[in-house]
Amino acid sequence: MKNYNGEKERLSIENDEEVFPSFSMSSFQAREEEIERKKMEMREKVEMQLGRAEEQSKRLSHVWEELEVLVDPMRKEVAIVRKRIDVVNRDLKSLGQSCQKKEREYREALEAFNEKSSEKAQLTSTLMELVNESEKLRMKKLEELSKVIDPEI
Repeated sequence: MKNYNGEKERLSIENDEEVFPSFSMSSFQAREEEIERKKMEMREKVEMQLGRAEEQSKRLSHVWEELEVLVDPMRKEVAIVRKRIDVVNRDLKSLGQSCQKKEREYREALEAFNEKSSEKAQLTSTLMELVNESEKLRMKKLEELSKVIDPEI
């Protein structure tokens, strides 16, 4: 009986695979198309709402500007001057940073210059000592040679 039921189940599965593949594939494809259509509809609705929101935002911005003009007639001029102050302030900040950088570079260059000047002075002093010592030794040697040539002196 076990074999009989097992064969019957296998036949049933094979028959189902033959009938259902085209049916399930077409229903799956229909569901996919329905999902895609709804997705497009939703996208269109969202785009329409975004367009309306942008229009409302523009209108509100215009109304806000009109309200600001009513509040203070000089406000526009004040805003322009404030913007110019902000621009000049940004320029000053960058110029200040540049100035500090150049001052730091100047101090570093001056320090390097002073170190090299000091080194040069020290080397010059050493050179002078060596030249003097060399002259003394040469003079001494010349005097010795002189005594060898003319012992009377």
